Amino acid sequence: MSFLKEIERRRTFGIISHPDAGKTTLTEKLLLFGGAIQEAGAVKSNKIKKGATSDFMEIERQRGISVATSVLAFEYDGIKINILDTPGHKDFAEDTFRTLTAVDSVIVVIDVAKGVEEQTEKLVDVCRMRNIPMIVFINKLDREGKDAFDLLDEVEQKLGLRVTPLSFPIGMGYDFKGIYNLWEKNVNLFSGDSRKNIEETIEISDLASEELTNLVGEKAASRLREEVELIEGIYPKFDKIEYLNGELQPVFFGSALNNFGVRELLDCFVEIAPKPRPKQSEERLVKPEEKTFSGFVFKIHANMDPNHRDRLAFVKIVSGTFERNKPYLHVRHNKKLKFSSPNAFFAEKKEIVDISYPGDIVGLHDTGNFKIGDTLTEGETINYKGIPSFSPEHFRYINNADPLKAKQLYKGIDQLMDEGVAQLFTLELNGRKVIGTVGALQYEVIQYRLEHEYGAKCTYENLNVHKACWVEPTDKNNEEFKEFLRVKQRFLAKDKQNQLVFLADSMFTLQMTQQKYPSIKFHLTSEYN
Repeated sequence: MSFLKEIERRRTFGIISHPDAGKTTLTEKLLLFGGAIQEAGAVKSNKIKKGATSDFMEIERQRGISVATSVLAFEYDGIKINILDTPGHKDFAEDTFRTLTAVDSVIVVIDVAKGVEEQTEKLVDVCRMRNIPMIVFINKLDREGKDAFDLLDEVEQKLGLRVTPLSFPIGMGYDFKGIYNLWEKNVNLFSGDSRKNIEETIEISDLASEELTNLVGEKAASRLREEVELIEGIYPKFDKIEYLNGELQPVFFGSALNNFGVRELLDCFVEIAPKPRPKQSEERLVKPEEKTFSGFVFKIHANMDPNHRDRLAFVKIVSGTFERNKPYLHVRHNKKLKFSSPNAFFAEKKEIVDISYPGDIVGLHDTGNFKIGDTLTEGETINYKGIPSFSPEHFRYINNADPLKAKQLYKGIDQLMDEGVAQLFTLELNGRKVIGTVGALQYEVIQYRLEHEYGAKCTYENLNVHKACWVEPTDKNNEEFKEFLRVKQRFLAKDKQNQLVFLADSMFTLQMTQQKYPSIKFHLTSEYN
């Protein structure tokens, strides 16, 4: 198959939502339709030995939540689909933000009973900023929930989206009869049996026909006719170009747990979702069709296999082809590297690939060369933008609980920070290590992984810090900056990239410092230059 055909048939997307909206379950069912797995794992129940395919870290199985983005690839209808399943929990939002730099489109999952939740709003904001095409999937229709029209209004108002339903429920909860697919003009009847791979689908080209009444009953049929008339009157017609520009969002309804409405979503997605898109680098816009390879690291994962101390750098291919054993330029280090066993992913299952195309995600074994945001090319010096570190919300000292394992502890911290699990700050005054995280749950994850993956134990001590601000002086030699360094010495630290950081203990302190030292800029993200 030609290079351009390979690009045409690739779809790389992320699934985002609030925790518990059913994101991981939806991922499983998409894999089921793709024939990639034979049975879906129970995400919630720890009694069932088979955990969800995409939640492969031990701590995720115990808690029933996703804490790391996993990559899953499968074929469906001749299309190569790459799914990035992201953590929904807000404590791991930074991993999700970074993942959104590597996707070409997004599916937003919303719980029918809870509607739009806070975490969903934040993630959709990031997608809107980047004009990422979005499809909305309203999940759990077999449960009692909000009225479908109320939900559509909520999505429009809270998320600032312009929606058009491409499927619509016939009843809800106990009265749930099925879904009318406006995209394909058919009715999908709900049997409530999640073991069935594909539900019964009946073509109905004319809603006025008696056939609809026979299938769902008089009351449900007349209600559906009214609702479809209303949809056609008030919502815009689906327009693929508007969708691809991020200006119109199609909405599907279904129940991922019962495998219902998922096939309709997947069929439409394969048809309308974008192929790999161009990406802006600091130097120029890079197009997927270019013959020379370029890509960037958006995630690093240590110890995919706890028995082997391996680190994998996840690289999104932007242009050209990535070939095994071919030397590529690591732009930041300005040195050539060869990779003898690049991996394609299927959750924790990995297979070595000889050639990968734009849109694909490859895993490269890493001995510490990579950090998040690094660019690889065939020789050109380009740097892809947009993977910043945000100022953490929580700060704690990290202490070694086992003096005999100091080496393991520092190696573990070093590698987990490279993954972007949290941020490490070293105080200028006494060299003590401070860990900053977006959410408190990350401290548990770090403690758990240090012990189980590196054999090291740690304890934490609270530290009163309001915000970490990256410091940018206009002139390092002026007296004002020197005074700042002297006066604020005990609040200064260096991050992992050796950038100077001011740890402000309150909003008031930060404002007073900004007023007192006007020539110094304080930034809340690390990517300010």
